[in-house]
Amino acid sequence: MALQIETFKNADLARGWRPGNNAGGATLFKALGHPLSAPLGHALIEDLAKAGPVAIYDPTQAVGNFHAYYDLSRLDIEGYYVQRVEDLGDTFNGHEARPVSQLAQSKASAVLVLLFDADKALASMRHLMPKGARIASLDEMRLPDDMLTNRANYLDPLNFATNFALMREIRGANGADGIHTRVASANYWSLHGAENPELWLCLFGEDGSQLAEWRETLPAPGAPFAIDSAEVRHRFGLDDFTGSLFIHAIRIKGHDVVKYALDMYGEDGRALSCSHDANAWPADYYAGMPAGEDDERVTLFIQNSHPMSIPPRSIGLNIMGAQDVSWFEEEIAPFATRAIAVNDLLPQARWPDQVEIVAGRYFVRPRYEVRREGGQRRIAHANVERTDLKPNPEIRTLGKVMGKGYIMPLPVLPRGEFSTVMLPTPMATEQHELPIRAELIDASGKPVASRFLGRIPRRESVELDIESWIGEASLSLPSGYGHVEFLYDFRDGGDGDGWLHALGRFEQKASGHRAETIFGAHIYNTAVIYKDEPQSYTNKPPGLTTRLFLRLGQGGATNGAANGLDTMCHLIYPASTPWHEKSSTLLILHDAEGKPVAEKHIEIPCGGSRFWRLSEMFGKDEIESMGGAGYVIVRDTTCRLFGFHGLLNGTKSFCLDHMFGF
Repeated sequence: MALQIETFKNADLARGWRPGNNAGGATLFKALGHPLSAPLGHALIEDLAKAGPVAIYDPTQAVGNFHAYYDLSRLDIEGYYVQRVEDLGDTFNGHEARPVSQLAQSKASAVLVLLFDADKALASMRHLMPKGARIASLDEMRLPDDMLTNRANYLDPLNFATNFALMREIRGANGADGIHTRVASANYWSLHGAENPELWLCLFGEDGSQLAEWRETLPAPGAPFAIDSAEVRHRFGLDDFTGSLFIHAIRIKGHDVVKYALDMYGEDGRALSCSHDANAWPADYYAGMPAGEDDERVTLFIQNSHPMSIPPRSIGLNIMGAQDVSWFEEEIAPFATRAIAVNDLLPQARWPDQVEIVAGRYFVRPRYEVRREGGQRRIAHANVERTDLKPNPEIRTLGKVMGKGYIMPLPVLPRGEFSTVMLPTPMATEQHELPIRAELIDASGKPVASRFLGRIPRRESVELDIESWIGEASLSLPSGYGHVEFLYDFRDGGDGDGWLHALGRFEQKASGHRAETIFGAHIYNTAVIYKDEPQSYTNKPPGLTTRLFLRLGQGGATNGAANGLDTMCHLIYPASTPWHEKSSTLLILHDAEGKPVAEKHIEIPCGGSRFWRLSEMFGKDEIESMGGAGYVIVRDTTCRLFGFHGLLNGTKSFCLDHMFGF
């Protein structure tokens, strides 16, 4: 059974917000489940349990969220009171909702008001409270005022810019196979006017115990910062750990989302991964995790994102489209991290099977690790599987005004160094088929080939091997690289919902090391608007500009093989309708203080792409001027680009994932 909390609002979805974008999502569950608030919530219940009969006043339908964390059944509930007439048909724990106007006649010894900022709401209603009763509210769980951006509105999303990061710090035998983690981002909040932002950080161990708590002063506006597991271990004298880093950006402006790139690297060069932030809103389902091949072991990391345990048989795995769910039989403690062996729960699953994760809103977007024989390991993330979408027949007619319409682009990395395989992935519970085609496009923007993949049933996984496609059809990519666009194709009928996803798996030919990334379709570079498309990171549609953050590997980590890694970037210029013939793209190199130190102008053909390395784009002196740390902003005011970032460890290993902007 799913945890009965509201993690994002249907109203947000209706106006186009998508889980994982820049705004939206419910705030109440974050406020109730914050690591600093949870002990106060438990203390509140303990205190009220001693008070005698308790009346519950719930003017905003918060009782389900609160009860999920703090078990109101422990109280002697006298009655359940509401404010809105339309809520009078509700019940809670067998108590039928009564109007708050009847509260004055209550015999309760205490009243629990399920509101933050309760004094404002109660100012004109205190005469309705039972005489002599203790009046308690959620304000007894408030965070300290110095952690709030907006003290006047506690549930302002800017007060709860939080996220989780999977942190692993494992020292290998003789330093040969250790694993380290690095969270990298920049102080983008001060670019929007935040004057003294900080990070409040709490590291939880594998069993959910708190290993460390501290504050991290953010650097100058726009300056990069990193949290490295090796430095954290040294600072707090910790042993090896695998767990959750809870990140809370406080006193901020502009963005209520904590965005970061997560790098994991090994000391022997056989482990190197990068992935996107975890998305702060736990979902019912996740998808897009492929099964391993015969020589691979897949481990799913579950990060309990709440101050209450995950009951046994609440998390399950099934092959996409199959009805049988294999349930995880163990309880997971509050804020604990558990590694689940996918091969053991689904022994029959093999690539290109895809795994659906029954999550029940218990955890944020999970990471999975794939270990190959020989010691190579990579980490990637699953994505939110939507439960609110239905097929939309309007999409079939979009081509009349929006050309290609929804485009899901994935890079074809330079073929001399990498091989590329792609896999369309169902990402909504009502997606019973995917009617799509794939278009192979050279970096110049010239279409090379098109393949109709049919109406792919949910249970089937259709692998698109780019090398085989090119070889079998005697094709060529003149530039040596390019990209593939997955597009809806209704020639044989079918429906779409706009939530088209695909996974790319890339292999370095010299080492056999692999990387995986997954993303969803958008409408790109057209002046015509359909619902929330084309999207923008900062403005309303149409989102025809680009600001992407590229973290760098040069001098990146405090320890281990990440020092001196080269950085690669693959930028794609998709266009639903013809747009500017060429992009006008600036690559702006910033130093450790967030100041621009060098700039390159490049042009990408409309419909084409550009692959580049930091070491080739910028000179040695320019890179050294960063002062050992920095980043690149990809800026374009003429079009919306989609990008992928990665690190190169020579011919030993590499990593790749999609970029983010702010």
